[in-house]
Amino acid sequence: MKSKTEYLLLNTTSRFQLVNITPQIEKILQASEIKEGLCLVNSMHISSSVFINDDEMGLHRDFYKWLEKLAPHEPLEQYSHNDTGEENADAHLKRQIMGREVVIAVTNGKLDFGPWEQIFYGEFDGMRNKRVLVKIIGE
Repeated sequence: MKSKTEYLLLNTTSRFQLVNITPQIEKILQASEIKEGLCLVNSMHISSSVFINDDEMGLHRDFYKWLEKLAPHEPLEQYSHNDTGEENADAHLKRQIMGREVVIAVTNGKLDFGPWEQIFYGEFDGMRNKRVLVKIIGE
C-alpha cells in the first residue's frame, strides 16, 4: 500500500470564507499515482472546516446566513469562551456544525464524486495562517 501526505496552507482575506480546494486535492492525488484508495482531507484548526457540497454562490451566501443565525459572531459576551480573551467562540461552533474532515473514494485515479460535489475549506475565524491535511492511501 502506498501513501502520500501533503499540507495545504491557507490564509483567507476575510473572517468567513469558503474556498474550493478541489483542484489542489486533485493535483496531490495525481502526483501520488494512487489509482484505488481513499483520500482524507481535514482541517487542522478548531475554527475552520472541510466539507463537501456544491460550488454555487447562492448556496455559499445561504451557508453564511444560516451559520450566523445558529452561532452569531456578536454580541461577543454571549459566549463563555470569549471570557478567555478570545473572540472566536462562534467559529468553534460553526466548525462543529460543518465538520472537521471528509473522506473521498479514489477510483481509477480520480476522486469518486457524485454530481456537483466539490471539497471546500470553510474559514470561520480567518486572516491568519491555517493548514489542511491531505492524506491519500491505496494502490
